[in-house]
Amino acid sequence: MRKDVRILLVGEPKVGKTSLIMSLVSEEFPDVVPYRAEEITIPADVTPERVPTHIVDYSEAEQTDEQLFQEISKANVICIVYSVNNKKSIEKVTSHWIPLITENTDKDSRVPLILVGNKSDLVEHSSMETILPIMNQYSEIETCVECSAKNLKNISELFYYAQKAVLHPTGPLYCPEKKDMKPLCVKALTRIFKVSDLDNDGILNDNELNFFQRTCFNAPLEPQALEDVKNVVRKNLNDGVCDNGLTLKGFLFLHTLFIQRGRHETTWTVLRRFGYDDDLELNQDYLFPPLKIPPDCTTELNHNAYLFLQSVFDKHDKDRDCALSPDELKDLFDVFPYMPWGPDVNNTVCTNDQGWITYQGYLSQWTLTTYLDVQRCLEYLGYLGYSIIAEQESHASGITVTRDKKIDLQKKQTQRSVFRCNVFGDIGSGKSGFLQAFLGQNLMQNMIKEEHRSYYAISTTYVYGQEKYLLLHEVFPDFDYLSDADMACDIVCLVYDVSNPYSFEYCAKVFKQYFMDSKTPCMMIAAKSDLTEVKQMYRCSPLEFCRRHKMPPPQSFTCNTAAAPSKDIYTKLTTMAMHPHARLRCMCTCNRCTFCLCQNLLNSELLQTVRTKLYAVVHRRHVNQADLKNSTFWLRMSVGATVFAVLGFAMYRVLLRPR
Repeated sequence: MRKDVRILLVGEPKVGKTSLIMSLVSEEFPDVVPYRAEEITIPADVTPERVPTHIVDYSEAEQTDEQLFQEISKANVICIVYSVNNKKSIEKVTSHWIPLITENTDKDSRVPLILVGNKSDLVEHSSMETILPIMNQYSEIETCVECSAKNLKNISELFYYAQKAVLHPTGPLYCPEKKDMKPLCVKALTRIFKVSDLDNDGILNDNELNFFQRTCFNAPLEPQALEDVKNVVRKNLNDGVCDNGLTLKGFLFLHTLFIQRGRHETTWTVLRRFGYDDDLELNQDYLFPPLKIPPDCTTELNHNAYLFLQSVFDKHDKDRDCALSPDELKDLFDVFPYMPWGPDVNNTVCTNDQGWITYQGYLSQWTLTTYLDVQRCLEYLGYLGYSIIAEQESHASGITVTRDKKIDLQKKQTQRSVFRCNVFGDIGSGKSGFLQAFLGQNLMQNMIKEEHRSYYAISTTYVYGQEKYLLLHEVFPDFDYLSDADMACDIVCLVYDVSNPYSFEYCAKVFKQYFMDSKTPCMMIAAKSDLTEVKQMYRCSPLEFCRRHKMPPPQSFTCNTAAAPSKDIYTKLTTMAMHPHARLRCMCTCNRCTFCLCQNLLNSELLQTVRTKLYAVVHRRHVNQADLKNSTFWLRMSVGATVFAVLGFAMYRVLLRPR
């Protein structure tokens, strides 16, 4: 909605331009009329549309042509005043004023015109027969009003129509020649219908119509009014109502009827509520609401946004197979001006056996977009109508901005749900296979066309029972230059090929140059472990390198499996990303190292049994009074507690001892 409206009155001398303005202001006909009235501003609270209105007069006697051209360029609407009893002033409308205005306005944004027939009190006949052909000839003419400054006839209506021509113009909506709505208007209303069709059955039922009515006009329709609307559509359109609901054809017919009956403000109210501007394009303020993101903070979808996206998925998953077929995906994005997801998405998130994006993959892709490009995510939510359907102030309310990562490190805990892992490795080391294995693809399923290749993979993992998203990003192996984005992550994954003797050297160099002194945890991946391992041509072995730099030992990995590759390694990566302060010395399951032996001891049945018995003895309820007074009892308890504490401390030292 515009912040104000500027109305310019032009016309031949002595047609009553100044009298119209003064009669509006003083509500009486002036005895003395000056050559030109000063610019008048009507406050918003006294106008029907609640918008400040500036009324500007023009006088040929006091103003130059240059001043007139400037006023024409600044005006939002121009009233061409003629005298109904002066044929020459009517002829000047087409021979002088309309061509003059056309020459001094932008062709792409025509200024709406109002024809004003003044001095209707002096004649008994109407000038409309003469004016109607002019209105049909020039599409920029919104309407014609006959009035009288002397009798105050239609004075308020004149300026109301002028205001309405600016705030609710007919031009972008309707083509008088074809007597139908324009294509852009039809396209916008079609999107609004599809967004409002909450169950995607092609019909607006009573609940959906009432929600639509509340959303746009802040009041539901009474049952009888709702039935009356349907009856109007039934009477004029055979397929406008189906199963007692309004079809798309019926919805479009109603708005055509509103416009034809001069109620185009109704259609504009709907369009503006759904984010459209005067050119029937989605407003930038609607698509990109302000969202402040401090440094070192990330963006995630919150619970309400996920619920909304789940409902969008459910209404388009017509066969209920928890996956979106190409047709279902196309239908989902039909409210977008373009297809937002390319073929690479199928290699970025989880898909089913047919290559269709699953429910988990769908949410993962939204999570990825929010994390990498939150402005694009806001735009996408705008196309889907998130703020309207979820009844939120703006799309930004669906985004959570996480706290500074430094605070997470200080407090040694995080509330984040998405963790980024940058994957480094030389060419041919197995990075792409590592990413695709995270999506459940083995080596035989990894044959990807270059144009469909993705450098990202995202899916969920579970850490201590909590669902988290792990985002893997394959970094291009350009050792000489790493951007800030390549460096910014929660964990670094260094991949080398065990069958290539020169593969590990790249990982060692990347670690030493970029991550050795950082607080970002790192993990070494020994990829292609199904092949014969060869000695790496580096000054020390990968295992020794990890020990020196206090990293977990290299993790064996292969995607050359009959079934889907194991996801244990990705759970370990997410755990390290969540708890970077916890320096885990061992992450293997070899059952030979100190860590594994101690873990097995702690989890052994014998130790569990002993602990249970000790707990029962210490906390048993039937300790008699004699035992409590017996010094031998307390001596035994003290010795037992001391032994237990010493053993616990010794085990603690063993676990933390650098290997």
